[in-house]
Formats: sequence, structure tokens, C-alpha cells
Amino acid sequence: MSEVWDTKDGRRRVRRDPPTVEEAVLAAQGLTNEVSEQVAIVASLMEVSPDEARGAVLRMVPRREVNRLAVTGHAGAPRAVVVERRTPRRMLRTRAMVY
Repeated sequence: MSEVWDTKDGRRRVRRDPPTVEEAVLAAQGLTNEVSEQVAIVASLMEVSPDEARGAVLRMVPRREVNRLAVTGHAGAPRAVVVERRTPRRMLRTRAMVY
């Protein structure tokens, strides 16, 4: 099928964007955690030199996650979450005992 074709509703075009090196790096990161293997995957997918692939992979290596702790209130005071469920009040119908 060609890039442009005619339909009953008019001309239609298909936009074709070639994959980028960054997309190849994301795919390689999904496959393995080893940087050297990611470089090899990117180089083979995009047909670029290993030096270019290494630069792209190292640019997109995730930074170490920083553990952050936010403490509110005074030290040593535990924080508690209390969830209460209130039931609706219902009128109870009782039968009057007839003797």
C-alpha cells in the first residue's frame, strides 16, 4: 500500500516516523539491566556504531533513586490513620405482642 491513497471520503496519508535511538535505548533497558548488553542491542537495532550507542545508553541511564523521608510533627510522635465506618440509623420495626 502506498503512503497516499484515495478513499470514498478523500485522500488518506500514513505518517511513518522511523524509530529513534532513544526508543531503541528504552527497548534495550526493558530487556536487560547490563549496560554493555544494552549498548550491543542498541547498536544492532539502529545500525549505529557502538560508540554512538554507548553515548545514547549512558545519557539515558536512570539516576539512582533517592530515598526521601518526610516527617511532620514532632520527633517520635507516631502518625495514625483512623477510618471509621458509620452505619445509617434504621428504624427497627417490632411487632407488638398481642395477648
